Amino acid sequence: MTESTAAPRPAPVRPVPVPDERSAGYWEAARRGELALARCAGCGTFAHPPSTVCPHCHTADPDFTFVVVPGGGTVRSWTVIRDSFLPGFADDVPFVLVDVELDAQADLRLIGRLLDGTAAPLHQGDRVAIAFEHPTADVAVPAFRLEAVTP
Repeated sequence: MTESTAAPRPAPVRPVPVPDERSAGYWEAARRGELALARCAGCGTFAHPPSTVCPHCHTADPDFTFVVVPGGGTVRSWTVIRDSFLPGFADDVPFVLVDVELDAQADLRLIGRLLDGTAAPLHQGDRVAIAFEHPTADVAVPAFRLEAVTP
């Protein structure tokens, strides 16, 4: 009797963003290590993610252009992810997703992974800076690192 040997399964690959016409500027900037957000040509406010209508001035022709912003912000909320619901994240759990209000504009928020792990105490109002994860050689995903922790 011979034992069957199965080929080892490759590690699951993390899902990566697939840019479309509306989001291409965001992902191109991320690949360069920059955070660029869509700015409405009509009212000058940022919208993330960009839509077919500006959420601020409601123009149906926002003619968004992507503008590089510094990427600093304030933690508004967070959650600890303890289960790997998507392929490719099993080795990363637990990890923290933070909801950050960006300094570029009041009420402009971006959700991203906190790269500092789960050991540091986290508080509403903590300052974070933009950072980038690289799930593949040609893809970068915006994330955050703590600047300073509120006592």
